[in-house]
Amino acid sequence: MRTKYNGLMSLVIAGSVAYDGVETPHGKVERMLGGACTYIALAASYFTPTSIVAIVGDDFDQEDVDLLAGRNINLDGLERAPGKTFFWEGVYSADMNDRTTLRTDLNVFADFNPKVPESYRDHPYLLLGNIQPALQRSVRAQMKSARLVGGDTMNYWINDFRAELLETLKEWDFLLINDSEARLLSGESNLRLAARKIVAMGPHTLVVKRGEHGALLFQKDRFFAVPGFLLDQVFDPTGAGDCFAGGFIGYLAQQGIDAASGSIDHNALRRAVIYGSVMGSFCCENFGVERFRTLTRGEIDSRFQEFKGFTEF
Repeated sequence: MRTKYNGLMSLVIAGSVAYDGVETPHGKVERMLGGACTYIALAASYFTPTSIVAIVGDDFDQEDVDLLAGRNINLDGLERAPGKTFFWEGVYSADMNDRTTLRTDLNVFADFNPKVPESYRDHPYLLLGNIQPALQRSVRAQMKSARLVGGDTMNYWINDFRAELLETLKEWDFLLINDSEARLLSGESNLRLAARKIVAMGPHTLVVKRGEHGALLFQKDRFFAVPGFLLDQVFDPTGAGDCFAGGFIGYLAQQGIDAASGSIDHNALRRAVIYGSVMGSFCCENFGVERFRTLTRGEIDSRFQEFKGFTEF
């Protein structure tokens, strides 16, 4: 699978491309395109050229290939293997703050061994989706020219693969996790204390995603807080955190932010958090990736200005 893009491929994303079955108070979808890599790439593609490293089965639909390719996402690293694509099914609570997993079928993802195409290896930006820490380290090792590296993790890796995860974090510039994961990783209930411990583990920047309550940005000596964007209706929060990650790293890549220089402009990081929040909010406006079929950069920048308006004082 190959997508042509006129220009430099700057951001590489490794993670899952999947199908989801989702039920929310607004309805039920039996099978829709999902996966962390998918959401991150779609969100980031509005800001910067994007390439993915993932695996799908031979049941992966051509219309889904076309959607990704239509966003100028490079698919050279999308491996197709015999079998079925990773599938997840879940149902959300009435307020959509909680969800129950009904089914997880790893399928071809169970044997995923990420192989970064040679054409990707000199790209400067790398975001590692929520996969096993050893696989994240493998991708990082193949991206020797990366100048800004970060990713996501979850409770399962924190609890059962802690030593492996800690070694992985030493090589990252930023970490994106939710508040419960930050507390679990650090052993601290206070998020400010938790952030100090996590920053000492390696990443100089920590972003704590708090769903409808917004996000927190921490560095060694300062922090920034932003509220969530209030929608009239939340149809489906699936993928919102990954879209946040895509907006965050996509904006930094667009600005040419370079961790190798030894410092990152804190104001640029603040704007990246806002753009992350913007992309997460758009994701919630429809089921799965549907909002990205019509979303424009103009709408994104307009919502960014709305954020500025209701947070200024």
